[in-house]
Amino acid sequence: MRARILIWLTLFALAMAYVEAALVVHLRQLYYADNLLAIFPLRLLSHSDLVIELVREAATILMLVAVAFLTERDIGRRFAAFVYAFGIWDLAYYGCLKLLIDWPQTWLEWDVLFLLPWPWFGPWLTPAVIALLFASWGAWILLSTCQPRFTRLSATLFVAGAVLGLSAFLLPAAGLLLQGEIAFQGYQPEAFAWSLFVPGVLAMTAGLIYASRNKKKE
Repeated sequence: MRARILIWLTLFALAMAYVEAALVVHLRQLYYADNLLAIFPLRLLSHSDLVIELVREAATILMLVAVAFLTERDIGRRFAAFVYAFGIWDLAYYGCLKLLIDWPQTWLEWDVLFLLPWPWFGPWLTPAVIALLFASWGAWILLSTCQPRFTRLSATLFVAGAVLGLSAFLLPAAGLLLQGEIAFQGYQPEAFAWSLFVPGVLAMTAGLIYASRNKKKE
């Protein structure tokens, strides 16, 4: 039964990944027709396309939450289902882009990772590392008979790590927000905040491990 759930979650995440990758390919064909492999210097989406993208991203997260709630009953296992589907989706998304347009070209090539609440920037490998952590932990929990429990310590570690990681992604665009929308036109990424990202991943890992230890049998 547990293996069957994991298989269907995997198929769902893989299908989502291909749909998103196909959409991104179309957007690149529209905005980067001269070179699909180079999205920097950045080109701005039209206002109508931006609104569509923002709603689509919110819908994507809602879909992942919904399938997690449909899959499990316990809140800890629902969280495991969510992060597993999220992780597989993100990893497969980059895999699909590689197959469709041979991108990314390098391990540390920068990407526009997300748009809510404002653009996230970072090397594509960084969200892939988090996705690998989520997929591994989620699979481990879902294939087990245990229900993870987040204590104050494990929750604090995970949330603090998530905030650090998120800060690393949001920091590059934070200064541009004060200058207005036009500041994003032609934006070229520079240094990534590894000093925030690495401790963030380590803290999230520790939080997930501690949550797994504080568990009970189904």
